[in-house]
Amino acid sequence: MSALAIGPRPQDPARRAVLQRRIRGVVAATIAYNVAEAVVALAAGRAASSSALVGFGLDSVVEVLSAAAVAWQFAAPDPRARERTALRAIAVSFFALAALVTSDAVRTLLTAAEPDHSSVGIVLAAVSLAVMPGLSWFERRTGRELGSASAVADSRQTLICSYLSAVLLVGLVANSALGWWWADPAAAVVIAGFAVREGIEAWRGDACCTPVALLVDDARGDDEGPDGDGCDDGCCDRD
Repeated sequence: MSALAIGPRPQDPARRAVLQRRIRGVVAATIAYNVAEAVVALAAGRAASSSALVGFGLDSVVEVLSAAAVAWQFAAPDPRARERTALRAIAVSFFALAALVTSDAVRTLLTAAEPDHSSVGIVLAAVSLAVMPGLSWFERRTGRELGSASAVADSRQTLICSYLSAVLLVGLVANSALGWWWADPAAAVVIAGFAVREGIEAWRGDACCTPVALLVDDARGDDEGPDGDGCDDGCCDRD
């Protein structure tokens, strides 16, 4: 599988330092938001007997773990030394997300559990749908410029969480307005399949010449190296 370029690593140390600070900042914001999101979702889910909301809260916990792996990486003097380990941790978080979402969706479908209306859940899903894509975009853009596959992979984790926010919102509204209790778990199973695929890509990837690079759409050709694979900076040497 050929890989598109994430982007050559900036050669200017000052620019690298700026990008690393941005990564640490967006990761800290992601962790803080997801901790609050998890607390609200789990409490609202228990109050409404909503397995979808409970599952969403658990997903927020997984997102915290993924972001924490990137925070750990960029806390090092040389974040590139921890790139592979951070990618593996993010891959595991993708698999955990898929397992949690699938098990919750299957249980909901088999038991035909009809949750109560949850205004708190609807507001939470709407806020998350507005916030998470922006965090994902900023981390992906910064990670691409820095040449960090782990940051790009974590941005995909955040993007999948925004998809789950949309699924949760549609499911809660459909359940309240139309009685379509099955809408949320059915769509969640599809999203879980995408999470597994992203986890496999992250597990296989390393710093720049990586299938993880396929997670972003590089419409430009100016970042590519002489061979068209973005590997002209020497960061793709294998162990």
